[in-house]
Amino acid sequence: MPSSYRHGSLPSRPHARAAQIVGPAAGIVYHSLLSLSDIFSRRRKDEGEPAEGSADSPVHPTKALPGFLGPLSARSQPLLLDLGPVVGSNVNFFGEELGCKIIVENLYKDVDRHLVEGKLEELPAFLEKRFAQEDSTVDGILCWDIFDYLNRPASQGLARQLIRILRPDGVLFAQFMTTQTQAPGPAPYTKYVVVDRKSLQYRPYGAVRDKQKPLANRDIQRLFEPLRITDQFLLKNNFRELLFRKPAAPDGRGNDPGSAKPEAEPGAGGTAGSGDSSQT
Repeated sequence: MPSSYRHGSLPSRPHARAAQIVGPAAGIVYHSLLSLSDIFSRRRKDEGEPAEGSADSPVHPTKALPGFLGPLSARSQPLLLDLGPVVGSNVNFFGEELGCKIIVENLYKDVDRHLVEGKLEELPAFLEKRFAQEDSTVDGILCWDIFDYLNRPASQGLARQLIRILRPDGVLFAQFMTTQTQAPGPAPYTKYVVVDRKSLQYRPYGAVRDKQKPLANRDIQRLFEPLRITDQFLLKNNFRELLFRKPAAPDGRGNDPGSAKPEAEPGAGGTAGSGDSSQT
């Protein structure tokens, strides 16, 4: 891992393609990457977003991200849903890789708001109505580790909605912890900053909600049925990365008139957990 990834700014790339961002509340689409820094600065001030960890936060390998990108790159202007906070460099990355439109819905902030307002019991019903997208309209979903902070009813409500809006043959990327945290107080949230196709930088920031009890593999599988797990990787930082695919439509085109013919699933024929990798 180059030292500049850990101790300096993230590597820059020429802007090959542009991404569009849809604001979670205002419904605004941003067409130009040239003004993104101003947009993110304004959004942080308006939303009161907590300060994130520094740019020299540790970088960890990701085995699932390439498998997430592969199916989406075969589609024309895919629609991507990100359940974390806005990360400007991620928008650049996915725009260059996919030429996609990105919807950012910061569910971590929703979780904290319900807890602070003493309305945590209302969170499952809130998540059931959180997404305005029509059925089978989203090509890819980045869950990050949001399910680690949800209890069972909230997890079930969120999973049902993600399954509903995901296109046939769409792909979903989620991370799950494998061990209970032992540190006192709430575990921090993490902004996952894409360094490249095989690396993520973990930038911690303050959280109100603590992580919940880790889910067993069979519980995760049941939670996302009828999605199927196409790849899973157990990392040595005690994270499990999983890729899910929604069964394809009968015509095999993923219900997308502009999609290319389906490609082989990433990691097909491999065994679960075969992507174990060391922490860097």
